[in-house]
Amino acid sequence: MLTFETINELTLKVTCRGNDTLITKVGAFIAGESQHGKNYRFEKLLLGPQGSFAQAALGSLIRRATGENIPLMKVMFSGDSVTYYASNSRHVVIYHLEPGESISVESENLLAFTQDCDYTVRFIGVGILSQKGLATTFITGRGQNSYVAVLSDGNPIVLSNVGTQNAISVDPDAVVCWIGNGACDPQVKVDVNWKTFIGQASGESYAFEWSPGQPVTIIMQPSERSGGVHVGID
Repeated sequence: MLTFETINELTLKVTCRGNDTLITKVGAFIAGESQHGKNYRFEKLLLGPQGSFAQAALGSLIRRATGENIPLMKVMFSGDSVTYYASNSRHVVIYHLEPGESISVESENLLAFTQDCDYTVRFIGVGILSQKGLATTFITGRGQNSYVAVLSDGNPIVLSNVGTQNAISVDPDAVVCWIGNGACDPQVKVDVNWKTFIGQASGESYAFEWSPGQPVTIIMQPSERSGGVHVGID
């Protein structure tokens, strides 16, 4: 069994009891300790973490075609141990998925997840609007030990309308992930008018919006990816 916790906000600590497997970003491992010698090993996933070869090959093809490809590796534990993972001093956010609950995350923001999670790529069709691309990495909780760790460029900001039924609007280039039951995809709102074509746009020409009837929790980072609609006349 694996448990996740953060150390100093920037490092993921994974505690293993018994035999288990962790899926993580290649190169994220920074340290580990175990009694009676090292009892974990690493194996790069050439295709993907899906169960069968056909599913893994198809998943790899889709990720490469959509820009959601990220090199992953398995950490295979054969006893009690503690290991640590990080990426470029970025903040680590941990989420425990309930069975059937899902998280949509940009591939570059994914750090690690347990094998109790189902991992796929799903089209959301907003690639012309944001660096988030045409697809999102989609992880669904399958068992009681479904943990996901994501990365944020700076201290994360969390918005949720669960219980409040508020409408939420966010900049797609600042979104790290969103969590809900099912796909829970946002609507894409575009504000392009004649001012856009003469270089007088507000700089906020598009947004992801969730309605009050869509229970969702959104994690954002206090920085934006370089992207968006750039239309104008010099």
